[in-house]
Parts: sequence; C-alpha cells; structure tokens
Amino acid sequence: MSVVGELPADVGRWTLADIVRWLKCEVGVSRGLASKLAKEVECGQFLLTFDKLDILELGIKHGPAVLISRSLERLKKGQRGATPPCGGVETWSPQQVFQWLLPQVPSNSQCAQRLLDEDVSGRCLLCFGKKDFADLGVRSGPAVHILKKLSQLKAVAAQSAGAATDRGDDRSVPQKETQKLLDVPPEGKDRMDRRPKRKQIEETPHVLTVQKILEDLGKEDLKKFQFVLREQRNGQGEPTPWGKLEGRDTVDTAKVIGEHHADRALQVTGEVLRQINRHDLAGRPDLDRIRGQAACRPEEAQLKREPNQGEKLKNLLTAGGNSLDGGNRFVVVVNKSSPEQIRHLRFLSKLPLFCVLDFDPDSNGPLGLCRAYKETRVANLHSPSQYRGRLDSVVSSLNLYDQTSWVFCNGRRDIPSDADVELDYRTWFRRSCKDVEQLVALVCGCDFVRYGRGCVVFLLLSPVDTDKDPFFETYGSFLKHTEEQNVVTICESARTYAKWKRLVADKFDFDVDPLSVYELSLSQVNGTVAALGPHGHSPDKLLPSSDSSAVVLRRKDEDLMTALDVLCLNQCQNVYEDEKSPEFADFRRRQEEEFYRGGKVTWWNFYFCDKDNKKTFVKRDKYSKVMAMIRSQQREKRNACAQLNIYHHPGCGATTLAMHVMWDLRGEFRCAVLRDTKLPKEEIADQILHLMKLESGRHCPVLLLADDVKEPDDPHDLVSCIRKAVEDSEGAGAEDALHCKVTVLNCVRSHSPKSQYRRQNCMQCQYLTASLTPHEQSEFEKKLQELQESHEKPENFYTFMIMKMNFDHKYIEDVAHNTLSGFDAGTDDGKLFSFLALLNNYVAESGVALSLCEDFFGVKMTREPVDCVLDRMKLYSNVLIVDRVEECGGYRRLRILHHTIAAACLKVLERSHFLKVSDITLHMLHYDLFFSDGVVKDRLVLSIERMLICRQRKKDGDERELFSPLIDKIHQQQGGRTVRDVFVKASSRFPQRASVPQALARYLYINERDFPEALRWAEKAKNIARNPYTVDTVAQVYKSSLRCNVDREKQELSRNPDNLDANIRLAANGIRAFQLAQEQSDNEDNSQAERPEDESGDFPRNGYNINGHVGVLEMSFIVFEVLAKLPFFHEREPVKKNLLQSFLSGSIPIDGVQKDDDEATARYVQIIKDHEPFLLHLKPKVKSKFDILNCYFTYTKGNFEFDAVNCRTVCDHFKKYVDLFCTVPEELRKVKEDNPKLKSKLILEERRVYLEKRLADTFSGVLQHLDRPAQEVEEMVESYAVLQQTVKQKRNIQVRINYILANVVLYLLRPKSKLFEGYQQLRNLLLEALQAVGLTYNLPDPYYLALLFFWPAPSEEGDIRTYLKAIRSSSRKLLSKLSNRSTVAHLYLGRGTELKRLVSKASLDRSFLCKMPRDTLAQLWWNGDIFKEKDISDRLLRVGGTIEQGEVFANYGGLKIPVHPARRSGIRRGCSTEKVSFYLGFAINGPLAYDVRYEN
Repeated sequence: MSVVGELPADVGRWTLADIVRWLKCEVGVSRGLASKLAKEVECGQFLLTFDKLDILELGIKHGPAVLISRSLERLKKGQRGATPPCGGVETWSPQQVFQWLLPQVPSNSQCAQRLLDEDVSGRCLLCFGKKDFADLGVRSGPAVHILKKLSQLKAVAAQSAGAATDRGDDRSVPQKETQKLLDVPPEGKDRMDRRPKRKQIEETPHVLTVQKILEDLGKEDLKKFQFVLREQRNGQGEPTPWGKLEGRDTVDTAKVIGEHHADRALQVTGEVLRQINRHDLAGRPDLDRIRGQAACRPEEAQLKREPNQGEKLKNLLTAGGNSLDGGNRFVVVVNKSSPEQIRHLRFLSKLPLFCVLDFDPDSNGPLGLCRAYKETRVANLHSPSQYRGRLDSVVSSLNLYDQTSWVFCNGRRDIPSDADVELDYRTWFRRSCKDVEQLVALVCGCDFVRYGRGCVVFLLLSPVDTDKDPFFETYGSFLKHTEEQNVVTICESARTYAKWKRLVADKFDFDVDPLSVYELSLSQVNGTVAALGPHGHSPDKLLPSSDSSAVVLRRKDEDLMTALDVLCLNQCQNVYEDEKSPEFADFRRRQEEEFYRGGKVTWWNFYFCDKDNKKTFVKRDKYSKVMAMIRSQQREKRNACAQLNIYHHPGCGATTLAMHVMWDLRGEFRCAVLRDTKLPKEEIADQILHLMKLESGRHCPVLLLADDVKEPDDPHDLVSCIRKAVEDSEGAGAEDALHCKVTVLNCVRSHSPKSQYRRQNCMQCQYLTASLTPHEQSEFEKKLQELQESHEKPENFYTFMIMKMNFDHKYIEDVAHNTLSGFDAGTDDGKLFSFLALLNNYVAESGVALSLCEDFFGVKMTREPVDCVLDRMKLYSNVLIVDRVEECGGYRRLRILHHTIAAACLKVLERSHFLKVSDITLHMLHYDLFFSDGVVKDRLVLSIERMLICRQRKKDGDERELFSPLIDKIHQQQGGRTVRDVFVKASSRFPQRASVPQALARYLYINERDFPEALRWAEKAKNIARNPYTVDTVAQVYKSSLRCNVDREKQELSRNPDNLDANIRLAANGIRAFQLAQEQSDNEDNSQAERPEDESGDFPRNGYNINGHVGVLEMSFIVFEVLAKLPFFHEREPVKKNLLQSFLSGSIPIDGVQKDDDEATARYVQIIKDHEPFLLHLKPKVKSKFDILNCYFTYTKGNFEFDAVNCRTVCDHFKKYVDLFCTVPEELRKVKEDNPKLKSKLILEERRVYLEKRLADTFSGVLQHLDRPAQEVEEMVESYAVLQQTVKQKRNIQVRINYILANVVLYLLRPKSKLFEGYQQLRNLLLEALQAVGLTYNLPDPYYLALLFFWPAPSEEGDIRTYLKAIRSSSRKLLSKLSNRSTVAHLYLGRGTELKRLVSKASLDRSFLCKMPRDTLAQLWWNGDIFKEKDISDRLLRVGGTIEQGEVFANYGGLKIPVHPARRSGIRRGCSTEKVSFYLGFAINGPLAYDVRYEN
C-alpha cells in the first residue's frame, strides 16, 4: 500500500506531518526540502492551491519544483500512488542526468549544465514538459529531442512491463535494454569495469589526506564544508554533486572530493577550509606540501600565469598607488552572483563607488549582492532609463557622487512589474540596450572616467558563454566610450576568464590580459582591496553621547548625511599605526606645508598641535570670544536652533578660527561642517536631526559650521528649518532642552565686518578683520621660528607670511611683481595664470580643475597630474596651490594661494603688461573648452557667471551695489562699449540662462540710457525664463525710459505734444509689466519655486515681493508729474492744480477744463482723450496700492532689507499723493462761509481729506497710530465722530468700525481724553455693527474688535468662538493677497479689565528703546527672546491652556478657545495632550500664542 493510501482521503485535512511524509516517501524529495516546503504550506488546504511558480518563489530549484507540481496535479485529480517505473531513469541523480544529456545535446552543453544547476534528477526529468524546458532557457530544438528520447524510454518500459505481466513476473523492468537505448552506463559489475580508475582515485594519498583533515572538523563545520564544497567545480566545470554530499560522513566526503576533483583534491580542500574560516586546518603541512601542484584544467592550460596578481590588482585599482586615497571613483559592472560568493564581495563597500551596473535580477533579494551591500552602505536603486538627460541634472536628481547608484540593467524580481522582468538577449537588445548605452555614455562623460581618476571594473561572478549576452554587450559599450585601459576585469575563476578572454578577442581583437585578474579567489580579491585603505579613516569613528559616553558612527549613517562633514571624537587617531615612523613624519610635513602656503585647514592641522604641545596653533584673539559666545548660547534654553555670525574680511582666518573652536568643542557637541548648501533646507535639517539622535537615547547638542552662506539674515533660511525639525521631533522634550540645541556658526564674508557687527545683536555675532593685534603679531613671529626649524624656506609660505606681515600691501605687491617678472600673455601658462588671477579676485572659492588644465594645455598627463600641471605653470608655481573640492564627488583644482595675491597680480598685469580685466574676461569667454558639457566644467562656468552678475552689499548699509565688482571695474576703465561687448559674448556662452541678458539690460538702462536696446535684452531674458524677476526688469526699463524723457523735457524750452503721447504709452506698458510681475509673485509658491542663481535683478529674492505694487506707484506719479507740466494743469498755479485734481478724480471731463485755444493745446487735449480711460483709473489704482501696502506693512512680518527701501519709497509717494489729492481748494472754503447749505458737505470733505492724508482712513491705518502722538489721535477720533454721526443714516459700517478702533487707540495713548467715547458706548456701537455685518463681512476688521472687547476675563466663560471663525474666514481672503505671510500682533492681553487689559506693542517697544538700538529690539521680537524680559512678564497676562492634536487652546473654565501659535516650531510633534501657558496677542487673523511653555 502506498504512503498516500495511509494518509487521510481528504487532502485538505492533511497536517504538516502528512505533507512531509507525502513529499518524502511518495514524491521522493529530500527530507530537508520536504520540511522547508511543508513549513511554508502549513496544511493540506493550502497545499492544493500551490502551483510551480509558488514553489519556485520559495527558493526551491526548478527540478524539484516541477516534480512537486506534477505530483500535486495528480493528487488534485485523485490519482494516488507512486508513478510507474521507467527503466531505472527515476533513480538517476542530477549528475547522471547531466552525463546522459551531454551526448544527447553535444552542441549545447549549456543546456545540460543548466539542468544540473537546477537539481534535475531522473524522477524530475520524467515530469518535464516543453514549457518547463523553456522556463530554464532551453530552446525548442534540444527540448523536443530530449522529450522524444524520454518517450522512447517510456514506450520500451511499458512494452517490457506488459511482457512481464504476461509471464506473471512482477519484477522491475529489465534496465539493460533501456540503458542501451539511452546510452547510460549500466549499474553493477559491467559499470565498474567501464570505470577502472575510480577505485584507484579513491585510494590515492590525496583522498587519505583529505579524509584525515576532515576528521578534525566538528559536525557543524563539516556541514559548512559540504555546503561550500558543492560550488567547487571540476575540470569540466561541473559543481560537486550535492546529492553525494548531503548527510555523508568524512570518509564519503573525501571520496567524493577525490572522485570529482582528482588531482585538485587537496587544493579544493584548502580553499573550502579557508572559506569556512578554518585556517588552522588549511595551513596543515600535508596540504602545503602538495598545494599548487594540481594540473591545470584543459581550457586554462593556455592562460598566461602571472606570479603576483595581488600586486597587479592593487596597481589596476590605484593607478600605481598604494591606497585608495587619491579620490578615485569606480564603476562596477557585475553579473549573476551566488549566495556563497556574497561574503567575499565585502570589498565593494570599501570602494568609492559611483554606480554599479547589475545584471542579476535577484540582486536585491534576500541572498543578493545589492541587499548585502545595503546592510553597511547606502545605495539608491535605479533603472537605466533614469540616466536620460544632461549630466548635471542626472547627477543632481540621482544624488550621484554622494551615494552609490545601483542600476538594475536587466530586470528586478523583487518588484512585480512588467517593466522589471528579466529579458532574454534578443528582447533586451531591442528594449533596454539603448538605455544602457546612454547610461554608459553619460558615466564615461564624467571627469573621473575621462581623465583616468578611476576605472570601470567588470566583475564576472558567473561565466559568460556567448557574445549574445547583455553583460558582454555592455562591455562593448564601455570600450566605445572610454579608453581600453580604463576597463578592468576581475573573474571568479580561471575557467570563467578563459571564455571571457576568447569572446573579447574574437569580438574586439583586444587582449585583456594586462587589465585582468583571474588567478585570485574572491576571498583573496576581498582581502587585497580591504588592505588598500584609504588613509584618513579611523577604524571606528566615535561621537560624543549623553553622560560622557561615546557611540560609533557607522559608515551607512555617514552615507545618509550627504550634506555634512562630521567631526568625530577620535578624528585622525589610529589612522597611522606608528606615528613615529618616517611615513607619518613626511605626511605631517606635507600637511603643514600645504596649509601654511595657503591650502584649506584640515582636522590634521589641529591634531598635530594637540600631539605636540610645544608647537602651538596660532589663534586669533577672537577665539576666546567665539568660544564664550557658543557656550553662552548653549546654556540658553529658549530656541532649539541659534545662529551665530562671524563677519570677516576674506582671507583673514575666520574659517580656520571657527574650525579650531569646533575641534576643541568636539567632546561637548556633535560637530559637523555644512558642505552642500544646494540641498533643500528641509533635507539638510533632517540630516542634522539624524546626527543629533544617532545611536543615543537622548538628543545630543550639535554645532554646525556654515561657511560663507550668502544670506545670514534671511528669516526663511536654514535656521528656521532646523528649528522646526528639532522642535517637531519626537523625544525633544522640554526637560531635555539643553541637549536639543543646534548652534549654527556662520562665517560671512564682508567688506566692512566691524560695521556689520555693530548693526546686529552683539550677543550673537563677532567680527574678524584683516588686521592683527600686537599679541597676534607676536604669536605669528613665534610660529615663524618654529617653522624655520622644521621646514625649508617657510618665508615662501605666502599665506602665512601675509598674515605675519599684518596684510601689508607693499609685501603683497612685491610678491606679485616678482612672480610676474617673466609673464608672457601669449603663452598658455600665461593665459591660464591670468584667468586664475581674475577668478580668484572676483569669485570666492573659485579655481580651475586639474582635468581642465590638462585639456587647456592640450596634452594627456603621463605622470601625477599635480606635478605635470605645476611643471607647466613653473613660472608662477610659487603662488599656486592644488587643493581638493568636495563638490561633484570631489576633484582637484588649481588656484592662487590668497585672494590678495590675485588682486595684486591683476594690478601688475594692468600696469606692467597692459592687460586689463576686460581683456582677460574676453579671452576666457573665447575658449570653447570652458563651456562644454561636464560637471566640473559647470563649476567653472558658474564661477564665470557669478563674476559677471553677482552684486555685493554696499559698505555703508544692507543695500546692494548696482553691478558686480568686475563690471564696475570695466566700466570705470573702458566704459560702456566694452561692458556691452563682454555681456554680449557672455550671453552667447549662457544661452539658457536669463541672468546675463537681464544684467546687460540693467546696465543699458541705468548707465547707458539706451532704452530700446535695454528693452530688447530684457525681453530676451524674459523669453528665456518668465518669472517675476525678468518681468520686473522689463518694467524697470519702461520706468527708466519714462523718467529719462521727463527729465530731458524739463531742460527743453519748447514743448512737443507727441512726447506726451509717447510718455503715456510708456507708462501704460510699464504699469502692465509691474502688475504682471506682481501677479506672478503673488501666484508663486515661495517654498518651492526655482530662483535664479544670480542676484542682479531689482526684485528681491527672499520672501514675498511688493516691488510690483511699488512700481505701479512710481509709474503713476511720473504720469501725474507729466500732466502737471501741461499748460492747463500747471502745478504752480493753484487753480490749474485743482483742475488736475478734479480731472483725475473724475469730477470734471477734459473738455470742462479751462484752456487756451491754440493748436498745441488742442493736440494735448486730443492725446488726453485718447488715453482718458487709462488716466482716470490712475487715482483709484494708486489709492488701492496704498491700501494694500499699508496692510502689508501693518499686518505682516516684513523682509528687513527690501521692505526698508520700499517703505521709504511708499512714504515719499504718499506725501506727493497728499499734496495732489488731499487738499480742499481755497475757493471752496470761501464758498462755505457764503453758502451755509454747502457748509455741512464741506466739513465732511475736510474730515475725510484729513483722515486720508493722515493715512487714517483705513482700519490698518488707524492701527498704525498706536505709536503716534495722542493729539494727532484725538483729531482722528474727532474726525471719525463727525463722519460717524453724519453718515449714520447711510449705514456706513466701516466708518463706525474705524471710529471704535480710533477710540481704543486713543484710550491706550491718553486714557483720560475728553474725546474718548466710553467703554460701554463703544461696546454697544460694536454690537450694532456686528449685527449689521453678520458673520460674512469681507474684511476681518469688526471681528478683530470683537476679540478686543469680548475676549473673556480669567473668571469668565464668554463664547468668543463665533467671531473667531469669522475673523479667520475673512482674514484668509485678505492675506491671500499678501501671499499668506506670517502676521504680527499690535495688541497683547494684559492684566487689567475692559480696555485697561490691552497692551500695545508700541508701548512695550518704548520701554526697551532707551536700552538698545531698534535693530537689536527687532531681532529680539523675531526670535522670541523678548518674552524673557521682566518688563514683558510684568505687563502681560500669561494664559493657561492645552495642546491637543497639535493645536493650541486657551482654557477659560469649560471653554476652549483655539489660538494659533506665533511660532509653529514651538509646538512639539507627536499629538501629545499637554498643559501649556502662553502670552496672547491679537493679530488680524485671530489670537496668537507667544512663548508657549509646557507646564511639565
């Protein structure tokens, strides 16, 4: 009875044990495989749902999967019992199937090998169908042939079985007949006779030696040995049969090794022992004695044997060096790997990989290479199609250079998608080859490949048998796009390499031997690469943690923090084993020499001084003040992120000072240098938060150095993002505030650091100048003496000497003069030096990449590039240095030692060699080389662009110069024609950048007054990039042209009516352009919109822009000025001026204006009629702009730099508006006295005009009077009282609302004023107004007053929430016009009752202005530190409340009133319900919570 018959009839009721018994006894799979499948299936019910694909997905090989799936199909049909025998084929092992298949398909040995790899035994083979062969990649021809052979076998077996039945014989089918048919050696004596050598092999000394060694292995080690042994292939490329190893003892295992590997038995044994880390047995003398004597495989016999492939591998990877320190990058191309190989591929995590091209679709699976790499490093998984586009954009979007790109070139099985399936060669060639080819072209376009600063490594982990293979096709692609010597091959075995070499030779006629490594095992390759370093990396990097402990910084965490260069506790330690060695002494000497010559300071410089106390590091005197400033901020608990600025002259040592402070504080802070400012600020903040939380139960304080960030005062910069990220993070509790602190130390270049320091909060900044104190000079003298003892000619360390000489101009000029004594502008080295002088003088941190220098000289360097380039620049090498730039994956550049030397060299070139900066600029723009594609070249292009367009701040304020320093210099030396030539040439070099034509347009309309040409270039810039900045430049051209026309006409004696027509047309075009610029700014998403990299435009780059509104005002008042010059509107004659006012107000038509009857006047009148709609809309448009701007300046937080300028401009124009429109004609005053009927109307007009000219006719204008004299406010209240009483019947609600607010302002300034209406009366008026407007009024004004009057007292529970909803709804409409900027409170909740409890911000300011400058006070309000002051806490009432679901509520008994936090970053993330307290301010969009504190 079969096993199945003993099992339950209902398969669905089978247990796990039943499934195992069925699989083992009936199906015939191994016990291990049966247990594995049964555990996954769990029960019979689930077993019936499985098919072949489900079984394969469990990691079971194809042979057993087919056998199990066919048996399941029979089981589902109710066919139980064993399959009938088939002439003994069902007993064949996978090895026997392999032996039988070889003669059956002699032309396709790969087919037999494939079936062997998939464990296809005889029992499995009998279950195969044509589709099963196809799934294994076996083509139809061999598959049909094999199936026919099997059919013949089944027929013979059936015939023999029938004959036996007729004889009544139940014995097995005779096997000799079927064996003869299938050409398989028979079992028994005959078979042994045909293999006489097997017995001899088993008894050889090799087998006995192996057996003796294996006896020393434990049970578990023997299993490991057998598992690894199965992958060892013999001379025919056959792996050791697993069926003969599984469960065998040491004797049988030794016999299998001897039988399968013959003379290589000892060599294979030693290799396997080393792979399982049993080096003690692998080193046994009896193994060493014979190791290496094994005969070569036949196909390997012709390979050239190389005595030292380990050294060859080092040379290939390091270009002849000793370590991977040189900044090289690697591209690795890899094919399918096996799980046993993965642990020997750890060297990939040591290599600085640019990308990996992976042809293994299982690489990201549980046992894949990609998954193993990601355990220790970060890799971004890509497809070839993602490499489409320009090199710079691909580098940026895929984060190349910073993190490894792992590219799946032929599918991914871990993603179930049609786009990620593995393709056969034909399909791959049609669908994917083009993308891979493009990827290869782009990678080979990178400088590290083009200039031999890295290499492409083809890592063959499995054989490549044909040239019709995607992996081999990719090899050909690399040979097309790069030099052959840049492509290295590493093979896992000599046999694999022999096939590869033959394929390459046949296809490309190329001998790969000099560039290949094939005799080293993967284990040896792994060890060799690991020994290559690089230097500069301590074995375990440590970071400070809580309670004076330390944690390890893993390499994977470093990969994640791409924007940060982290300083560790043990930085530089244990890098050199022997710091007394000559190697270390030479390294130290070179590091010090490079720094004191002018190289960037490194952590090594501080480490050397720490190791040798006798040789100190010179500190500027401000060191102690910066240290104290940082520690003082760290003790401050208020802000999660504080910004400290160091304003400094370029080249005076500020960065060195900041890094020295960081070095000495690395035990107290987790320190890092911000190295990539181009990343989104939110992403940088997340990386800093990651550093803060890394491997620590508590947050750790962070000190971040941001070197030369352009906009240190930008309120929307990195500091805000860091503060929000830290305060929003879970675990950043109030009790842990000291540890949740990020201090940003910001080095800011400045031409007047001392004055800039004085304008800031002195507690949060310091300054450093290019002037030494006597103490500093003394320290530099001592240091010079030290250097003279350890270095040759330290007087040639020019950067050090410049500081030692206290930046003496004479000394610097002498250095420049001596350097340029042999200068020749016609030579390549002379041209390159002039380019460097220009760049280094006008652009900070600029230079020319060494690779570009090679191309410039037109030669391929055969030696170290640094030496070669400096040799070509020998005349100037004393002032040149090569340093490393970390951008773009790191490259080396050539520059001048110090920017003062560069400036002095430009003066010498001009004075002695008649070479002006314009000549050098045009020469540089002439070279196509500098502007071709390439990431490193893009850095140079960007430097050239910045040199032309970047403007500096003025020395005496925050405003910017009109043009870049270079353009100013050319303008002064040679005038506009040359400037135009430079810009035109530059524009041809930057065809896709709007900044250059925009800058040229600005130059033309400001300096040249060439408005048609300026408009042409402005329109060109707008066509390249249509944004608020380019559109504003067009508008500025119109405005300047109009202004110029008006100024010119003032000087002319005669008047031409056509000028009026031209001017009005210019004004109309200009106003349209300004309105368009403002609309685009209003619609622009400030957080995500792309900004131009230049700063040349008139539009500000930060925050919400109001320049469009201001531009409309300016254009309108120029038009008013033009009209005021007309003979019938002349401003100097009051009557005519009143006519102009009446005409613009729409009171009288132009025909009703008294005027002379002449031809010119008639022409003027006709022109005005033609443009009358435009002109009549000007006054209401101007009034609307004033109202919008008044709301902007009153209700929102402004941009300090630009708003100050705009506010002055608006104020000046409002004075003109008042003069033109806010007057009552004297004639009307006289009429009032003579005509009592008109008296009341004229009184109303006077009151209205008074309010308008006092900017008090709007709600925001009334609110601004909180800091005005009380007498002025009384007049305002009196005027509103008259208007309010008079227009009461007309239901003028806004007048009444303004009247109530005017009374509130008056009470706060003069509580006992006789004009004050009284609290109860005002309250009643407000209730009437609220009844009239309801809850849907289009302005928030009445609801703002409701908050002031009806906000509950501490003991009250009045429900204010209805008005709260109304104010938020209506203010949303208002603030949408102001780009939803943050609002400010002008009134705060104090300790009194009724109106006594209101405290104005103006009154709070007055208590501080006697103590500090207004700028310092503004900074305290901005960062919230103002609420720590006693004057604040004494006057304001702290309100109790809660935070629920991240929202803040003020609690009054059972009433919860929602309020907005003034600083959202002050609210912790995590939706924790907490008790809080805060100060309450009233803003136009509702109540704001200031200084939120958690009660616990």
